[in-house]
Amino acid sequence: MLKSVFCKLRDSVAKKSIEIGKSCRRFAASNDGIPRERTDCVVIGAGVVGLAVARALSMAGRDVLVVESASTFGTGSSSRNSEVIHAGIYYPINSLKATFCVRGREMLYKYCSHHGIPHANIGKLIVATRSSEIPKLTALLNCGVANGVTGLRMMEGSEATLMESELHCVKALWSPCSGIVDSHSLMLSFVGEAEHHGTTFSYNTAVVGGHAGNKNFHLYVVESKDIEGFMNHHLQPQLVLVPDFVVNSAGLSALSVAKRFEGLSHGANLDSSYARGCYFRLSKSMKSPFKHLIYPIPEDGGLGVHVTLDLSGQVKFGPDVEWLNVDETSSFLNKFDYSVDVCRAKRFYPEIRKYYPSLEDDSLEPDYAGIRPKLSGPKQPFVDFLVQQEFVQGMPGSFLLFYSSQSIWTMSGNYVRDSDKEEKLHCRFGYLLVLLFILSIKPPMNTKLHFCIDST
Repeated sequence: MLKSVFCKLRDSVAKKSIEIGKSCRRFAASNDGIPRERTDCVVIGAGVVGLAVARALSMAGRDVLVVESASTFGTGSSSRNSEVIHAGIYYPINSLKATFCVRGREMLYKYCSHHGIPHANIGKLIVATRSSEIPKLTALLNCGVANGVTGLRMMEGSEATLMESELHCVKALWSPCSGIVDSHSLMLSFVGEAEHHGTTFSYNTAVVGGHAGNKNFHLYVVESKDIEGFMNHHLQPQLVLVPDFVVNSAGLSALSVAKRFEGLSHGANLDSSYARGCYFRLSKSMKSPFKHLIYPIPEDGGLGVHVTLDLSGQVKFGPDVEWLNVDETSSFLNKFDYSVDVCRAKRFYPEIRKYYPSLEDDSLEPDYAGIRPKLSGPKQPFVDFLVQQEFVQGMPGSFLLFYSSQSIWTMSGNYVRDSDKEEKLHCRFGYLLVLLFILSIKPPMNTKLHFCIDST
């Protein structure tokens, strides 16, 4: 079993003709017989966040190892999103989310254009379907303008109807800089750049815990197929990685993974809430009624059941909000129910018909579901990105960044910077549904690492 884990690491490196010694500097076996490897940077998780981080670190000259429990990249929350490029309208003024959303949106468009990533700047209409919603729409306009979003314009319902003949509303807020992106192509680009700069990917490999000691983290690693055995029978890890720098971007499992590290401060024991959202697509036999994104007034826990389009023009509606009670084991093992009950469409029709009254009966088909990790639960106020310094006692260079989102493909404006250079990380999506949690150990002198998600 242990040999198999090492083979995965070795084979992953061999495919790129890179010597294993570049990412793993020193090998040793402890008194308990468990092999240990010294590494430079370890990124836990190969979702879009982990890929973007690996790309940025490797471009900054670091030796990076990405450990992913699935068989390939982007199979979790990264593949269950609306692929929307958000503008930065929804966040409180002066919040980190607002600042990095606006910046990240601009960076993502440039990145996609430069690298040939399929995307489209189709614009978005946020609509008030009754007069009582107009004050909320006005507040969104004022917030967006204060956040630095350009081109926002309020219009009467009649003008919005000229843009979208099937739309019903009394007023609408036009956001010309919102758009959509092919998320898989974007992730594939990140993988290619990361590998080009020497990043090693080890799939079917899971980090199941660890501890802080001797001014380093020690990561416990097993093969993914042995995770449940490790948990249920208290087995020893098959490998211990000792990195200088750790990023835990394990998506929905990130907090659970962090809680399995001994030696963290109480701040690392935050609880996360999970909101499940389902999507329904418009029957393929029907012509698309919209050319732009259509959003209602936001609701608790989400942005309301809205209209999104993919690059082929296919229309989908969602997500709704279903708050989940998730136990620690299910979160750690990423055992979430992603099925879409066809009966749930009964809740979608009345919500959609508020702005699309001509929606026909039986025209919705189940599509997919995603999970949104959030630092705030139902009816709770907005929570901005949370940064905690020296969250490991005796490690003054360590810091912790929590951020979660109801819609994380607006994850943006990230960069690695030191005194000599700045490598910008262009990563910004709509509805990625990821939780990023950073464990930064022994960063280089004068180096700061910033990661942000916008949850519009």
